Amino acid sequence: MATTNDLKNGMVLNLDGQLWSVTWFQHHKPGKGGAVVRTKLKNVLSGKVVDKTFNADVKVEVANVDKREMTYLYNDGQSYVFMDGSTFEQLPVPPETVGEASHFMLENQTATVAVHEGNPLYIELPASVELTVEYTEPGLQGDRSTGGTKPARLETGYEIQVPLFLTTGEKVKVDTRSGDYLGRV
Repeated sequence: MATTNDLKNGMVLNLDGQLWSVTWFQHHKPGKGGAVVRTKLKNVLSGKVVDKTFNADVKVEVANVDKREMTYLYNDGQSYVFMDGSTFEQLPVPPETVGEASHFMLENQTATVAVHEGNPLYIELPASVELTVEYTEPGLQGDRSTGGTKPARLETGYEIQVPLFLTTGEKVKVDTRSGDYLGRV
């Protein structure tokens, strides 16, 4: 248990049986009345964001979420298997939990896995990853009808928009949050 005065960004709270991550908070003392703490909370499982105001010094339950660096090993068809590098314990993670991160994961890549009471909650990848362009059409000089970009399929099977000068086999840097092309490696 903690008080609302102890809130920090990234803290995970257990409110009414659901896990909420604090993304923003502000202590506020209006002209009259008691102090309050305004927060933006993100549901860990669904991603829904809500605004919630607490009275100051109210007790809230803090969830014990263990964030561990793990290595992605393989996909066995039903789940993605991650391994803890220190204990060599393997953890199967369902595809719903991995979500969009699967578009940017390669075998033997490290990721942060958040676990609560033995259940994986979400996967955090680095802000950007380097992937190889598996296939893209050759870009024609002067072809600007698409704004100077063309589709390219990455080695993970995910398709992004890249500039016309890129060719098949080149390594590119991709933003894992938005799926945008960031540059050549």
